[in-house]
Amino acid sequence: MSSYNAKLKITELHRISSDDFKQTKKTPLVVVLDNVRSLHNIGAIFRTADAFLIEKIYLCGISACPPHPEIHKTALGAENSIEWQYEEDCMQALEKLKNQGYTLLAIEQARNSIMLNDLQLDKDKGYALVFGNEVKGVAQDVIDACDACIEIPQFGTKHSLNVSVSGGIVIWEAFKQLSK
Repeated sequence: MSSYNAKLKITELHRISSDDFKQTKKTPLVVVLDNVRSLHNIGAIFRTADAFLIEKIYLCGISACPPHPEIHKTALGAENSIEWQYEEDCMQALEKLKNQGYTLLAIEQARNSIMLNDLQLDKDKGYALVFGNEVKGVAQDVIDACDACIEIPQFGTKHSLNVSVSGGIVIWEAFKQLSK
């Protein structure tokens, strides 16, 4: 029995190879993970970054680095396709990115934050999205070093989202705007 909405086989997805990925034009977007402690969250961010052609991931502070079996469990190999770099101090990563012309955007609930649905990105500019620790969020000194804060509107009783979920939401929105 054939179905109009039949699930595609992996061979029908026409995915590019890791080598081709490295040669593909990237979205002008960098992700900075500052003190993200969960290896599964880090792996999930790698996988999302791969899906939306992110340029690079900076892993800062206590954020673990590949290769690691727990990162691989959720990254499923994306840790091999996405360029990444470790920086002990997030501020050094931000300074490098600022000097390269990136606009720094902390993903945090803060005074004067820009709601994600109001965000307007310029596709001719590069952006760095900074995600913080699962409990403490983005540190205040890191927020102070950024150009703006982006907040994901929420309407339920909880006051936060998992960092990998936040990453997926914000990266998707940035990708939509920057790839038009």
